[in-house]
Amino acid sequence: MIRRTALRALTGVAVTATLVLPLTQGAQAAAPEAAATINADDFNPFRGMELDGMRADFQLMCPADHCAGFWSLALTDDVMQQEFEGRKFFVYAPATGEFGFLLDTDIVVRTVDHPSQVRLVDTDVMRSHPRTEVRYGDPGHPDRAGVVATATTLM
Repeated sequence: MIRRTALRALTGVAVTATLVLPLTQGAQAAAPEAAATINADDFNPFRGMELDGMRADFQLMCPADHCAGFWSLALTDDVMQQEFEGRKFFVYAPATGEFGFLLDTDIVVRTVDHPSQVRLVDTDVMRSHPRTEVRYGDPGHPDRAGVVATATTLM
């Protein structure tokens, strides 16, 4: 009799835990500030770079209720307040003429239209070139585009 009662109690606890666990995980995903405090001590991969017109920024992305934090470079407020019309922002490595990519929300793209969309992540271009530039103009003619911001790896 005692075994049967204990088994029923354990079954009830197991069912309750099974139903409540997804709800608590959903609550954590709905409260990104809690996840941000967990990831606040992540290593900033841009710490050893000289940034001009850019700043390192920690972002939290929560696709499908699974949050992940990542570091990226974004334009500073001073640069974003400048007037930009009719051209594209793109990442360029002047030493080799290679292009990099930007992160638009969660999609990797070659160009963006608005300065608030400029977001660089730690890419192969940034790791393999001592200087990476964000340029504004025609990507077909990068030598004619204006340099908006730079990231230089300090050796």
